[in-house]
Amino acid sequence: MGEGEVSEVQRAIAAFAAGQPVMVFDSDFREKETDLLWPATAATPEVMRTLRKDCGGLLFLAIGDEIGQLFGLPWLQDIHTHPALVEQNPVLGHLITNDLQYDARSAFTLSINHRDTYTGITDRDRSLTTRRFAELAGESLAQGISGEAAHTALGEEFRTPGHIPVCRESPGGLATRQGHTELAVAIARLAGHVPATIGAEMLQPDGDGALSVEAAREYARERGIPMITGADLLAELGLE
Repeated sequence: MGEGEVSEVQRAIAAFAAGQPVMVFDSDFREKETDLLWPATAATPEVMRTLRKDCGGLLFLAIGDEIGQLFGLPWLQDIHTHPALVEQNPVLGHLITNDLQYDARSAFTLSINHRDTYTGITDRDRSLTTRRFAELAGESLAQGISGEAAHTALGEEFRTPGHIPVCRESPGGLATRQGHTELAVAIARLAGHVPATIGAEMLQPDGDGALSVEAAREYARERGIPMITGADLLAELGLE
């Protein structure tokens, strides 16, 4: 790259900082999927509509581990394997997650709805849940709120279960796990945003597989969206 040239990662960071979308392909050695991502604080009904119509995968809210700690959000995998719950609900012992083909652990924590939503599934409802969660997380982190006060603040505005699945970053972030959750959170941090990102996996039009990298790059080119890879982010962070 010549002097003064801007790399695609730098272009992606600048776009995300401005509340614009980016696309991130994880790798050929993991899920082999491209996610379309926005800062959670920039979520609008139009953003949710684009994710819903153009992606085809699951809409998810990726959050930094510090937000998970702040609000005490447990990983579902831990809840579903808790001995007391398995004893009370024996089916959990049969549904144990022990055969993921791309990882050893799921990032999913609770799903949420804002209390001002109706069913929670409309574009308006899901954008409110997403945006307000990120705003509350940012406000709480800035004010140093923690423990019961943070839990109370969360409960005053949100309920579970809901229509926004939340995925919590692994402790250590990309240094310990290179999943879509960690990649989505990393781009938010690099852009100076609250570590909360809304996104969805991009699928083939027939839904039978992930959108090819070539098709994803064409989508990105047509719309002027920066597209980067997990390797690009790892290099930017010095984690190659």
